[in-house]
Amino acid sequence: MEQNISTSLESLPFIKTNAGPKDGEQWIERLKEEYMLLIQYIQMNKEEDHDWFNVESNADGTKWNGKCWYIHNFVRYEFDLQFEIPATYPATPIEMELPELDGKTHKMYRGGKICLDIHFAPLWAKYQPKLGIAHALATALGPWLAAEIPVLADQGIIKPNM
Repeated sequence: MEQNISTSLESLPFIKTNAGPKDGEQWIERLKEEYMLLIQYIQMNKEEDHDWFNVESNADGTKWNGKCWYIHNFVRYEFDLQFEIPATYPATPIEMELPELDGKTHKMYRGGKICLDIHFAPLWAKYQPKLGIAHALATALGPWLAAEIPVLADQGIIKPNM
């Protein structure tokens, strides 16, 4: 998870199908690519001993939930993770939500949506429709956790999971 954004983009292939949830069979093709890329990213993380999330989707691939965690000073901080695929996806980026951190940092919007405007939104705009869920995890959520969780932990705002 401590990889930089360019390394993450280099190690994950781009998605070829330009489709969103409203695009019928094309969405199914895109979703297959999304799953394959997620599996590849999870395997890559496990091989590098950087396992830090798990996610699963509803039947049509539009609502996702799971857990993400960050290790700081040898202590694990774990959070619920959820996001929905926007109807205008992939033109519109995914908004990652960590509900239990809502209101605990100024780098978050209402409902626990992490702030991605400055760093991730321009990256998504530059590369869309080639980026997908695995890219969003690798280049948005991962760096956000690395920047925010140590500060929140050191300030005593969050407590470790026991």
